[in-house]
Amino acid sequence: MKVLIADDHPLVRDALARVLAGLDDGLEVAEAGDGHELIAQLEAQAFDLALVDLLMPAMNGPEDIRRLRQRWPALSLVVVSGQVDPGIVRAVLEAGAAGFVPKTGAADVLVVACRTVSAGGVYVPPHALLALRDAHAPARRDVVLTPRQQDVLALLMQGEPNRRIAQQLGVTEGTVKLHIASLLRALRARNRTEAVFRARQLGLTGH
Repeated sequence: MKVLIADDHPLVRDALARVLAGLDDGLEVAEAGDGHELIAQLEAQAFDLALVDLLMPAMNGPEDIRRLRQRWPALSLVVVSGQVDPGIVRAVLEAGAAGFVPKTGAADVLVVACRTVSAGGVYVPPHALLALRDAHAPARRDVVLTPRQQDVLALLMQGEPNRRIAQQLGVTEGTVKLHIASLLRALRARNRTEAVFRARQLGLTGH
């Protein structure tokens, strides 16, 4: 796995790299200190995952996340930021980020986030989800799911258990659980039943 860490503080980049060291035995890490270096690195080589500070120099918040997603649609972007306002979290996700991790969070949160995103999911830490609910953010009708998430959702809506979903998709049950967890976050649901109900409310049917 090739990961790009973009943050204007060298100590933060070093700390993030150390946390991710155990994520993959073959992990390759590159660094960028501002938005210009971030673009230069992305133009120079392909990355599987990018951890991006939201407010570093030459980086102007969620709109730049949207531009990055448009230019490199296959790149998984996780915002790592000290800005945890519910409106910022919501804007970042709507701009196309696959995850949001507060800099105040524990190291294992970052690992869980990267694993979830690498499996095709979307990660938002629990307390950020609670903050969004507390802010009474309206349910989005433009929820965007990955093709694999749509496959899992379609089988959930048919009432299939994890074992059958894994068999039909040719993946492990552990991978299915990761996809279901990401669906619950994306749909702001507490369980499978609520996820199916909300998906139908939003007109989502999977494939």
